[in-house]
Amino acid sequence: MPTYDYHCLACGHALELFHGMSEPARKKCPRCGKNKLERRIGAGAGFLFKGSGFYLTDYRSESYKEGAKRDDAGSAKPDASAPAAASDSTPAKSESKPASKPASKPRGKKKD
Repeated sequence: MPTYDYHCLACGHALELFHGMSEPARKKCPRCGKNKLERRIGAGAGFLFKGSGFYLTDYRSESYKEGAKRDDAGSAKPDASAPAAASDSTPAKSESKPASKPASKPRGKKKD
């Protein structure tokens, strides 16, 4: 059930009331007793999804779940770029990188 903001036009009293959406708006002010209570339109309450698993268990479509399963199955294969195990007789490949160029000297007057 939502919380509604009310404001009395007679005495200026502002309050929040908790009642169902199907219930009619309240009219009688609890402070002055006059039927001048008016329901205000509020911005609504924000909510946060906290914790893990919301998308995985609640809101994802079946096609997404099937694609995720295929991706997980594909990632279970051994990676070719992973280092070789100790029991492998194949030596590990070493990658050679070209040597970096030394930093160039700033231009200026040459000394004789």
